[in-house]
Amino acid sequence: MSNSFNAKSTLKAGGKEYTYFSLKALEGKTDLGRLPYSYKILLENLLRHEDGANTTREDILALATADLRKLPAKDINFTPARVILQDFTGVPCVVDLAAMRDAMKALGGDTKKVNPLCPVELVIDHSVMIDYYGTKDALDKNAEVEFERNAERYTFLRWGQEALQNFKAVPPDTGIVHQVNIEYLARVVFEKDGVLYPDSCFGTDSHTTMVNGIGVLGWGVGGIEAEAAMLGQPSSMLMPDVIGVRITGRLAEGATATDLVLTVTEMLRKRGVVEKFVEFFGPGLANLAAADRSTIANMAPEYGATCGIFPIDEETLNYLRLTGRSAQQIEIVKAYAQAQGMWWAPDAPEAQYTDVLHLDLGAIQPSLAGPKRPQDRVLLSGVKANYRKAFEAEQKMRPSAGPAQVTDQGRTYTLRDGAVVIAAITSCTNTSNPSVLIGAGLLARKARTLGLATQPWVKTSLAPGSKVVTEYLKKAGLLADLEALGFNVAAYGCTTCIGNSGPLNEPIAKAIQDNRLSVSAVLSGNRNFEGRVHQDVRMNYLASPPLVVAYAIAGSTDIDLTSEPIGKGKDGKDVYLKDIWPTSREVQEAVAKAVTAELFEATYAEVLEGDARWQSIKVSKSEVYNWDAKSTYVQNPPYFRGMTMTPPGIRPIQGARALAVLGDSITTDHISPAGDIKLDSPAGKYLTERGVQKKDFNSYGSRRGNHEVMMRGTFANTRIRNAMTPGVEGGVSRHINGALGPVEPIYDVAMKYQKEGTPLVVLAGKEYGTGSSRDWAAKGTILLGVQAVISESFERIHRANLVGMGVLPLNFVEGQSAASLGLDGSEIYDFEGLEEGATELTVNAKKADGRVVTFKASVRINTPVEWQYYRHGGVLQYMLRQMASA
Repeated sequence: MSNSFNAKSTLKAGGKEYTYFSLKALEGKTDLGRLPYSYKILLENLLRHEDGANTTREDILALATADLRKLPAKDINFTPARVILQDFTGVPCVVDLAAMRDAMKALGGDTKKVNPLCPVELVIDHSVMIDYYGTKDALDKNAEVEFERNAERYTFLRWGQEALQNFKAVPPDTGIVHQVNIEYLARVVFEKDGVLYPDSCFGTDSHTTMVNGIGVLGWGVGGIEAEAAMLGQPSSMLMPDVIGVRITGRLAEGATATDLVLTVTEMLRKRGVVEKFVEFFGPGLANLAAADRSTIANMAPEYGATCGIFPIDEETLNYLRLTGRSAQQIEIVKAYAQAQGMWWAPDAPEAQYTDVLHLDLGAIQPSLAGPKRPQDRVLLSGVKANYRKAFEAEQKMRPSAGPAQVTDQGRTYTLRDGAVVIAAITSCTNTSNPSVLIGAGLLARKARTLGLATQPWVKTSLAPGSKVVTEYLKKAGLLADLEALGFNVAAYGCTTCIGNSGPLNEPIAKAIQDNRLSVSAVLSGNRNFEGRVHQDVRMNYLASPPLVVAYAIAGSTDIDLTSEPIGKGKDGKDVYLKDIWPTSREVQEAVAKAVTAELFEATYAEVLEGDARWQSIKVSKSEVYNWDAKSTYVQNPPYFRGMTMTPPGIRPIQGARALAVLGDSITTDHISPAGDIKLDSPAGKYLTERGVQKKDFNSYGSRRGNHEVMMRGTFANTRIRNAMTPGVEGGVSRHINGALGPVEPIYDVAMKYQKEGTPLVVLAGKEYGTGSSRDWAAKGTILLGVQAVISESFERIHRANLVGMGVLPLNFVEGQSAASLGLDGSEIYDFEGLEEGATELTVNAKKADGRVVTFKASVRINTPVEWQYYRHGGVLQYMLRQMASA
């Protein structure tokens, strides 16, 4: 690579000399001190990859001299240092690579060209479910069931580890990808062949941003974009706005990092930070531990930002020491950050930002978020009123039949609306943070001492993001207290946070369904979208781990824990939350004694080896994968069938029909569910026809390696509402061919249109595709035959994924919507002006009576590279043709 700035320089760290690309080479052309930390990382990336073609001198100067208050619409390239995967989204990535090897062979190319060119690390964390809970053997039993369900997928991943270079897999029952990333995988500063550069990563999970908390720039991308990065393709992006958040003060007594991140999420959602970077700075950073910072960074997708990053400082180094990084690595991080002006100190000058918000840590109050969106924060004192308001709204569509008598496990009790039926300490958002885990343990100890217990209808679980958590809870003597309240370690994985909450006990589930009860879940997760946690649970609240334990004791969200007793102690007296809430000092002292570097070093010493189950998997060592036609987990996808070296170009969209007309905030969970597969659904019927029993269906997420299941599950969420079928909830539509057809599953309707050769469109409202970086939300869309999605706005990752799969993303012009234009899905749609580089086109929607509604739509293919992808039919086809011709 050429470099026109002569940016190569050297530095010494730990007695060794290293080369790096110095930002000081740009002095005199820009004021480096005014650049945000994140822009310095982007700038170094351009300097290091300058080649005069993909990255030019002009690109570098444009970024270096940009005025963040009025940025030009200029695209730049970014090449991450590595890619991290979780198994739900990682399996289809590896499936696609295996399919590309087959396609490369068919094109007469070298299959070994299809290989990751940067480190790729996959953590298996999304497959385990909470089938068993509240017992000492729950962990082992859940792991046993996990391996039984996922043997085909795990065998496939072991093949990938053997066949693909630069690919590692962290075995099941080890931890959650983002927690393993910050505790073990993240380098903060990378070293390769004696060259230092900032660690950065793309991840196939939207919460990849968690690593921003320790100064690593990374964000979630679709599996398609991740695969391109693996194969050496830079990602093109518009120069991002950077919203600065100036932090002051320190957290008040009783406030937790969870309360803080829910407040940040609410604040930034109101500001609007979609497709923007968020950067935290200010004197309050000195009062935020790295674990607290990582909690805030984790929920960047919930506040809508591309990333939420913190700079490198002394606290970053403290965290690296605590988690067992080598002294040499820590010296490299400090020396590099200081040499590049990436080091933060309390007296550091403040950078220029697009806009600056202010956050006083001292103003943070105990909070939850819910019952349906993570940005809907509610003070702890307001949860009862919040629940009742949501309950009243539910009654209009689904009236409750009132309390039900339940007999379960030898106990009889009354189950009411508002009952907490799931209380889960789950998710890397919070289980990565020792202060809130220790806090939960101390609360459990005080509750146990006073004679409190969890209510019998509550399904309790503790699923830490790494095994280190269990070790420090044991060391602090708190694990036994949590277990006494039913919070036994049930898994090391994402579990309830991603919908893997497992079944409710049958008598409880039956009572909920028969009496149409509106029950609740309280979880320490990052998402509570409708239908995500459990299909029978209508109200879902995000909370800190101590509050999860508290609500398990109370047994209901129809209670004000700030003023009403949480229960009665063994002396018969009322006990209040304040009686069992630990003080900040108690938490800090326990953390200091129990959480040590030795625990991290011992836990991660053999992290890649796995247990006996993992080691017993037999592995094929062939260069191409031997597909099993009978497998219901892994199948060769159809993306490359009939592919030639000539791209198809931009094809017209004429005579299209609407498959769905959807509202606002349609999430990727709505588009591509991750949870339970219903027996009578198209996916359930497919599995049944192949001899799979209902108990072995597993989840949609676990079957992402099989396109036949996933396309049948697209738009199959039981809570989605299609305006083409008013009054009917669930993934259904109508086929129109002269006459209006009956209400049918969306998959069945789409297949009828495919048989007729009719292209499809989807109409939607604001924030379409919000939530997880789920590539199957785009893959399923194209496989159903959808050629275009017209929305009022898109969430960043899903828009990119649609382009990556060859689906045209369009926006209604400001102020217009499907409703304002009178579109109900019965129309025939023709698109005019669709050509490369177009920023706007015309849509003609013909009504059944002959009237035509004509409107403009903005084309959301944002960069020249994205137009290349679209012209080739998708990014994978583009990359394959590039590799085959090299």
